[in-house]
Amino acid sequence: MTPVTPDTELTLSHQNQRAVISPWGASLRRYLFLDISGREIDIVWGYSGGGGKRGGQGDVLIPFPGRIGNGRYSFDGQTFQLECNDKEGPNAIHGFVRNIPWDIQDRDAHRVTMTVTLDTETYSNRGYPFSLHITVTYELNTAGLSCAFTIKNVGDRAAPVGIGFHPYFTVGTAKIDDAEVQIPGTGYLEFNDRLVPTGKILGVTETLWDYRRFRPIAQQRFNHCYVDLERTAQGVASAALRHIPSKRTITITMDSAFSAVVVYTGDAITDAPRAALAIEPMTCASDAFNHPEWGLTRLVPGETFSGSWSVNDSSQNGV
Repeated sequence: MTPVTPDTELTLSHQNQRAVISPWGASLRRYLFLDISGREIDIVWGYSGGGGKRGGQGDVLIPFPGRIGNGRYSFDGQTFQLECNDKEGPNAIHGFVRNIPWDIQDRDAHRVTMTVTLDTETYSNRGYPFSLHITVTYELNTAGLSCAFTIKNVGDRAAPVGIGFHPYFTVGTAKIDDAEVQIPGTGYLEFNDRLVPTGKILGVTETLWDYRRFRPIAQQRFNHCYVDLERTAQGVASAALRHIPSKRTITITMDSAFSAVVVYTGDAITDAPRAALAIEPMTCASDAFNHPEWGLTRLVPGETFSGSWSVNDSSQNGV
């Protein structure tokens, strides 16, 4: 079997849709439509090759999404210290699985399933003495692109678990400033100057950060973790990005496993600031290891946790 490297990529196809997935980190590298002339219409702002990634494009964030202040947390009466790997300050960020090879478990033309295991022996000295078996599946179908995860605790002790995904979306504008966004959060976390939550949740009502109905992005600088999401009766939360002149609307739907969504305008990406909007489905808020009431999953031995999110650009159906 050919070894997985940062440059390994797989292409999924369904009708006029294409998705590029890498088993290096189980990352989503591209998602696009082909119009009748064969022109590529990007839905996800993507990249090619391991060296082309910017700003966490397409990363899978497990066992914690976002930042953990000072890399320190407590769980079941013990305190643990994670590696501080955040360029913004002395924090741990985005888990362990985004820069390691995953195994390809199953693959066909429109679907791929990948797995990886975090084991106590390897990660105990990195501040996470728990064992997880992780499965991520990407699938193209008539409804768009879906991404599903399942995590099983294969260790002998309960484990703290959070899952996140880091796609950036585009509606074809040179800058995301020209688009409008809808975000389902009724509250957002207050961050300090190191982008770590202070512990406060601020309401969006009558503030500049209320995007429950479509509003222009313009010069707004998003790096926000939204919580208390508005949902349908079926528990589904949706965010959306649109550009009225081109009649394009992208909708991101998240099932009940997801309790938070980070929105980021990519201002710190030096070679392509504000080129796309990150809308990041997360099963817990940033720093939930220190605030378990923000959606942290406590997974006991043998238990599984699963969920899914999807994206569709309805204007591209049938082009």
